[in-house]
Amino acid sequence: MRFSFFRDLRLAFHSLMHSKSLAAIVILTLALGIGANAAIFTLVRGVLLKPLVNRDENRLVYIRQSAPSGGQDNTTFSVPEIKDIEGSVRSLSEFGDFSTMDFTMVGLGEPRVVHGGVVSGNYFDVIGLRPVLGRLVGRQDAGADAPGVIVLTYRFWSTVYQKDPNVIGKSVRLSSLGDRSATVIGVLEPSVPYPAETEIIGNLVISPHHLSATMVTGRIHRMTELFGKLAPGATLDQARNELRTVYAGMVKDHPDAYPDNFGYRIDARMLRDEITSGARTLLLVLLAASGLVFIIACSNVANLILARTVRREGELAIRAAMGANTWALRRMLLAESLLLCCAGAAIGVIIAQPLVTILARYASRFSVRALDLTVDFSMLWVGVALAIVAAVILAFVPRLPSANSSNGMNLSGGSVRITSSTGRRQRIFAITQIAASFVLLAGASVLITTLVALQRTQTGFDTRRVLVVDVPAPSDGRTPQQVVDFYKESVRQIDALPGVTDTAVGMIAPWRDTGGGFGVGLQFSGDGHVHDKDDPRALWRTISPGFFTSLGVPIIAGRDFNALDDQNAEPVVIVSATLARQMFPGQDPINRHVYWTDPVLEFATGTATEKARLTSPHRIIGVAADMDDEHIVPVPTPTIYGALADGGMFGGHVFIHTMGNPYSLVTPVTKIIRDMAADEPVENAATLEDIRAKVLAPDRLNSLVFGVFATVALLIAIVGVAGVLAFSVSARTREFGIRMALGSQPGNLLRGVVTEGLVMAAVGIVAGAAFGLVVVRVAGSYFGDLKMPGAWPAIVSAFVLLVAAVVASMLPAARAARVDVMQALRSE
Repeated sequence: MRFSFFRDLRLAFHSLMHSKSLAAIVILTLALGIGANAAIFTLVRGVLLKPLVNRDENRLVYIRQSAPSGGQDNTTFSVPEIKDIEGSVRSLSEFGDFSTMDFTMVGLGEPRVVHGGVVSGNYFDVIGLRPVLGRLVGRQDAGADAPGVIVLTYRFWSTVYQKDPNVIGKSVRLSSLGDRSATVIGVLEPSVPYPAETEIIGNLVISPHHLSATMVTGRIHRMTELFGKLAPGATLDQARNELRTVYAGMVKDHPDAYPDNFGYRIDARMLRDEITSGARTLLLVLLAASGLVFIIACSNVANLILARTVRREGELAIRAAMGANTWALRRMLLAESLLLCCAGAAIGVIIAQPLVTILARYASRFSVRALDLTVDFSMLWVGVALAIVAAVILAFVPRLPSANSSNGMNLSGGSVRITSSTGRRQRIFAITQIAASFVLLAGASVLITTLVALQRTQTGFDTRRVLVVDVPAPSDGRTPQQVVDFYKESVRQIDALPGVTDTAVGMIAPWRDTGGGFGVGLQFSGDGHVHDKDDPRALWRTISPGFFTSLGVPIIAGRDFNALDDQNAEPVVIVSATLARQMFPGQDPINRHVYWTDPVLEFATGTATEKARLTSPHRIIGVAADMDDEHIVPVPTPTIYGALADGGMFGGHVFIHTMGNPYSLVTPVTKIIRDMAADEPVENAATLEDIRAKVLAPDRLNSLVFGVFATVALLIAIVGVAGVLAFSVSARTREFGIRMALGSQPGNLLRGVVTEGLVMAAVGIVAGAAFGLVVVRVAGSYFGDLKMPGAWPAIVSAFVLLVAAVVASMLPAARAARVDVMQALRSE
């Protein structure tokens, strides 16, 4: 049996050598289908299925506090809340906490702003990670009296410091709400950087704010993520129920910290599920899309194999008549299919390797696990498995003649004839290709339509001519007034550069610092309103004079800030048009007052006088047009703008409006800043247009990836429809000759073939629409963010397929219209 199959393989190879064109088309078609699926499966395995490097991964739990009614999906935790949970929950044996802060780091290469993590002494023990160099933050590093220590993340160490082992033991200065020195003690192993992608992770001592009384005692001062480890024998459900019970007691004991209208709640999920949640829907949709491409490829190849088998019916009938049973004939076809599919799989795996690299960069925007994705032998096994599946399908598609076939010998010498079952199968395969192509085209159309709408959205900014440079507020021992003076002098010198029309300083870089400025905003009130716990919220932004002019945003009432608006004058603000309408409908807001009422401001830094000024009534001196610096599609956002000279600057960005090339200013601006403060970071220079383009990159990549899938599917479907019709015309040559001999016009034959193609396309579109509807309905119950495409994407996709069907039908139709009557009648 084994030797006979090897003989079949050898005969199959020689047989395929006589049909090189067909073999090449089949192999390339399968290579596309298998390559796409192997790449996507590798991505899914690496992101969703591959175990984490963390020890005791199956016991690690991520604990989330949220206030969905208040628009906060993740409020994080305060120190008092963490202490309550640690002291009462027994189903979790250990807890580790992690806070995210940005630091200005000096002393290890160029001054830079780094994203940092501040952790408890047992954090790495709980989370189960190891060092690749030195050691990690441990229990000996806990407490206010411990020296400051930091660990570099592996990616930061390898990309910025080229894996230099000499960084261990180096001392750095870290600035963030105060200055601290710290020693580099180790490098963390490659791992998923969750809950945030950071460059350094240090103990509590590196952040003076974490040691302050407001941080330690403030129940609503929430900025810490919480992790836990399941106790031996405990389950996630037990931990979740116990957390909710303890949390209910916390809410009852401290009602002021958990307003009813915010809907505070607590939940827990396995760390791995938390890490992969952002990419799960995307990757499963990609897997479905690649599966559709595989179905289209197999359907197309099945049509080609059917056509070849019909042409070989004479040969197969002779073999059957000479004693070959059905299994022997099927084994011969299986040998040919295996050769074709294995060759396609080999090329597919080669194609998949660069495709994995591209898709990993794409998926990394949704899951950091994709950053460290590597190609392994799993992709080879996927290719082999898909090849075997395709080979078996192709081997059992054709109908085989039996030894008693009455027409077997006649077929060997006559023209090609298509039985009704063969023709029906071919049309089913072509319709399947069109249906799958319609689903992919509709999905790609939705994404492309969304991208076009986003790109055409008016932002309200002059995005092309405004350069944004990150220049964080210096905190190297300077007083608030010295920080203000630093920015004023920077603006003065930059304004003097050739080509600069306006320069200003702001707290938030649009679209890049989303969530900055206290996220969902701070509660406030104003003249004519009674302060209560349901006060509205507004975003808080600190800006310098000229900010609105620099960004091209008009002030529609009142005036801009000027040099006299400082801490020695009356507190003044500018408000957005939306806030003015909401707070003072039908009234003139100028010279009215607003004031902050949010309880979190009791934890603000500064002297008692500065805190009192912050929450005192501020007179409105201007109303600016709405500008949404967080959302790509602007939404009306109540915003209060405070004066830079009045203090309260966090972050720090310089906005430069120029009529020339914005990027030509990067070098002179850097020199100005560095001459004033040698250790000041000057980073991330980009125009607002480029910042927006970077934010839109995931949508652009979505459109590109699904657009490529849809294009490949459409091309294969066109070939499939053309192949079916071409074979149909070939088999009906005698029929067409007789019809023309009886007076039928060539135009009628042409229209008939084109109509046949259009009917197949229409049936495929209807089938694809029905299949897509069912899939979205079923998948929507598991993935809440899946939605039905609108009418236009479906209409455009149907139109494209109908046009493609006409194009695919024209060549066979033209061939039918050119049939030679006498030659057709002599074909038998």
